[in-house]
Amino acid sequence: MVDGCIPSDMATGSKEEIEEERRLLYVAMTRARDHLYLLQPHRFYTGSSRRNGDRHVYAPRTRFIPEDLLTWFEKAAARGGENEAAEGGNNGGRINVAAKLREMWT
Repeated sequence: MVDGCIPSDMATGSKEEIEEERRLLYVAMTRARDHLYLLQPHRFYTGSSRRNGDRHVYAPRTRFIPEDLLTWFEKAAARGGENEAAEGGNNGGRINVAAKLREMWT
């Protein structure tokens, strides 16, 4: 649910294209039967540089869900995200992704 993905950057040349993107989102959301999850990543990584660290851009919420509609949504962070956010992230520490995945499936 990131502006640039929905609506797509490639479909924002005219009001008609933006309205078509809005209709696509509406159709996708109304087809959910039991559960609907809308995801908004905090940031996108655009590459890395050893000298400058990771490069990223922050991901703005889609313009189709303005602030006043957020009360209709339940907010949840990804597994462990609540703790990391409260502690300010992992502070550049290494994470053993393979071990975390094994832990999830055992």
